[in-house]
Amino acid sequence: MKKYLLFLFTIVSLNLLSAQTKFEARVSRDEIGINENVRIEFYMNFDGDNLEIPNFQASGFRVISGPSQMVSQSWVNGRSSFNKAYSYTLMPLKKGKLVIKNATIEFNGQVYKTQPVTITVGNAVAQQQQQNPYANNPYYQQQQRRVPVNAGKDGVHLVAEISKTNPYVNEPITVIYKIYVSQRSAVGGWNETDKPKYADFWSQNIDVKNLVIQNGMFKGESYRYAVLRKVVLYPQKAGSLQIEPLTLDVQVEVPTGRVDIFGEYETKTQIKRVSAGAKTISVKPLPEAGKPEGFSGAVGKFDFKVIPSRTSLKSGESLDLDLKVVGTGNLKLFSLPKPVVPSSLEMFDPEHTENVQTPLSGMTGSISDKYTIIPNEKGNFPIKSIKFSYFDLASNSYKTITSQQIVLNVAQGKENAVAVNPNKEEPTVKKSFAFIKQKTNLESIESDDFLGSGLFYGLLFLPFLLIPFLIIFKKRKDTQDADIIGNKTKRANALAKKYLSEAKKQINNKEPFYIALEKAMHNFLKAKLNIETSEMSKDKITEILLSRNANSETVKKFITLTESCELARYAPSSSTIIHQDYDKAVEIISELEKQIK
Repeated sequence: MKKYLLFLFTIVSLNLLSAQTKFEARVSRDEIGINENVRIEFYMNFDGDNLEIPNFQASGFRVISGPSQMVSQSWVNGRSSFNKAYSYTLMPLKKGKLVIKNATIEFNGQVYKTQPVTITVGNAVAQQQQQNPYANNPYYQQQQRRVPVNAGKDGVHLVAEISKTNPYVNEPITVIYKIYVSQRSAVGGWNETDKPKYADFWSQNIDVKNLVIQNGMFKGESYRYAVLRKVVLYPQKAGSLQIEPLTLDVQVEVPTGRVDIFGEYETKTQIKRVSAGAKTISVKPLPEAGKPEGFSGAVGKFDFKVIPSRTSLKSGESLDLDLKVVGTGNLKLFSLPKPVVPSSLEMFDPEHTENVQTPLSGMTGSISDKYTIIPNEKGNFPIKSIKFSYFDLASNSYKTITSQQIVLNVAQGKENAVAVNPNKEEPTVKKSFAFIKQKTNLESIESDDFLGSGLFYGLLFLPFLLIPFLIIFKKRKDTQDADIIGNKTKRANALAKKYLSEAKKQINNKEPFYIALEKAMHNFLKAKLNIETSEMSKDKITEILLSRNANSETVKKFITLTESCELARYAPSSSTIIHQDYDKAVEIISELEKQIK
């Protein structure tokens, strides 16, 4: 009987415990068409921290809006209730059964997870049109007849302009991506769904810091356009090479082809997917006729110089031999020739340096190999002339530059000179034999017994010596565990540092960066102000920070940055803005750390 009661009590306790904490994912519909949206909500009845949402794009969805947050708390007959929810509107990217993985959240040291959600995406469904309330109005009918026939076109196009489609191997070409928008349409923003990959090309992106809207023509019509991306490409092999397309989901406001009662065109917002399309480049091989011996693949226009640091020295001293190529071309994609020196000269591996910029026209600058040479004998030693060959694009022919012969005049130096290799720690001594060692380090082949040794007794009594330290550690641990507020502050402070570090790691990935940055600032407040998530309103945070002697300007910066983190996750932003936001967050947290008392 007792076992039965104990089992019943356990079941009831578990049910009550599960009823206390609820964290689940809810969707508006589990079956939609490819052209419909779905709303997902992460609901909880407790004030949790560090919400981790699943990767919607990996599940086959694009975020249209969100997150929107709802918080409610009430007291009824002396009992409190709390509800909190984060909701997102999603657009499917493909058909089939799409699974949204579980979300996680932390509460009282425990991690809670939602169950995965499956949404079936089918064919596009017919959209119901709302009845126009002005349809029977004579003035509306008169204006409706004045609407241009093509007023309903969205007029958004993505174009990849290529400077040359039939280059030589290692000849630079440029790809400029432009978005064209009709004068009848407006664009609210876009997200990249497919980024181009440049297989078999060496590529360099040219930063587009600010979008400049310009007027131009597209297919005989007046359009506005902006340059989104610029890339310099160097094909690395001959044949037909393909550039994969850039694809965007663009938020477009387009006229519906209707006018309202006031004669204004009605518009609607659509998500349109545009692509620049795959491009094929026919790459020509470099001609075999006339190709010089030792040609290493240099293509462009270059000058070649061989410069010794000095030509007169003593044996055992060193000189630098600098081989340098200056010009315009594929400077990072070929190797410099290697000098040939007599056996009496010791030559070490070169130090390679590059001073190369890559504007839209291609690489320009210089590269060099600096060799350290040390003569070991007296005499005159010639360094043969060095040839450097390249393919000249202006004349479509090979050019060869030959340096002058260099003669080193080496005077007698110290006997048994030591050749020092600057790249190694130990010198190379030019001797046939070394001195015989006169001292030895002999070790006894007999070993002492462990039993009865000092180490034996030390290990025997070590546990007894550690007992006082264990008692002190236990008391200190109990004291720390009793400090609930202090421990909670430490955990929040540690989480703030953790997420700030995570934001720095994700500084090249916009959405994970802003999620981590927002959590870092969130946990910093919890650590410094000792407040719960449910109390974190804009006015409450401002009031507490000012009461703790924080500077009003710093508080304003903190609130502004916190509010902009969520918007920045879904709005277009450059890497420069992301770096600025990270530096701004570190500066604000550092200032508040000093100001708060």
